[in-house]
Amino acid sequence: MHSDLILGIVVFTALAFDFTNGFHDTANVVASAISTRAIAPRPAIAMASLLNFVGAFISLKVASTVGQGFVDTHDVTTTVVFAGLAGAITWNLLTWYLGLPSSSSHALIGGLIGSVIASDGFAGVDGTGVLDKLVMPALVAPVLAFVVAWSAIVLVYRIVGGLRPGTVNRGFRGGQLASSGLLALSHGTNDAQKTMGVITLALIANGDVSSTGFHVPVWVIVASATAISLGTLSGGWRIIRTMGTRLIKMDPAQGFAAQTAGAAVILAASSFGYPLSTTHVISGGIVGAGAAKRFSAVRWGVAGDIAGAWVLTLPAAAIFGGGVDLASRAFGDGAAGPLVITAVSVAVLAGVLGRRARIQRATPSAAAA
Repeated sequence: MHSDLILGIVVFTALAFDFTNGFHDTANVVASAISTRAIAPRPAIAMASLLNFVGAFISLKVASTVGQGFVDTHDVTTTVVFAGLAGAITWNLLTWYLGLPSSSSHALIGGLIGSVIASDGFAGVDGTGVLDKLVMPALVAPVLAFVVAWSAIVLVYRIVGGLRPGTVNRGFRGGQLASSGLLALSHGTNDAQKTMGVITLALIANGDVSSTGFHVPVWVIVASATAISLGTLSGGWRIIRTMGTRLIKMDPAQGFAAQTAGAAVILAASSFGYPLSTTHVISGGIVGAGAAKRFSAVRWGVAGDIAGAWVLTLPAAAIFGGGVDLASRAFGDGAAGPLVITAVSVAVLAGVLGRRARIQRATPSAAAA
């Protein structure tokens, strides 16, 4: 009975993380198209939400990697999974509040690694898997997106350099609708899979699913796709401003190049089962598209802040995940710890959001900004 209760809390927490992943990463998908006025914000977010949902059904390779590629499944309990998820959500909400587009992927994996270390020590972590399937792709992917976007912009400007800017911009705004949709689809193929992998890991730990073959139940796929889609629909406006306007002043051609480069890299990684950070990839594409036009066009200070958040994400989420595991086990091995932590977290979040809503109602001009 206690194990099933903890499993229920884990599933709820995993879907809550999936939701925060959706609104946290909305900016990655729609910011470029919105900033160049290729599409209005609300239709852009609605399109991204739908295509995120569809993309979640395309592949399960990333889910398998997340579920069994970084930690020893034999050392994982449902309580450990809960702690990892809670740590990831904490980091996601903190970086969202600060307007920093950090990696939800690295937050999730970092939280899980931290909770496993707190529970069973470093022996429960697959160091080779972390290096080969997480760290190396994280280093290569943004550089690759940078190079692809840079090359695309150089080629585009040579082709259309003699044409009237108005005609060129209208054409690329149309192209951005397609590239933004492709990026949203690729986001679903990669990011929604991560929650599927963690829920399945919890089901294995609870004895509900066999670890042989790592089979993801259909209801897990549907629930994860729905949660990330609803999170995307809610929108992460703080991060949208950072990605859409603060890194570079973007024209439609640059937006098209950045989105296309990002989508291509993410889809390629998903086909190999690598859990990429869409934040890393699209940021690399945006910076590449901006630097190709003029190196000084990139606000390198903002790029440095984003890179700093990337570097901090894995260890910070691991610390949060480990801390939640220790706090949970202070209440014993049963469901008391996860229940108390969930209740306190929901109460604190409700208080923060309520206070924010009251401030916005009191200062309409600030809310509009």
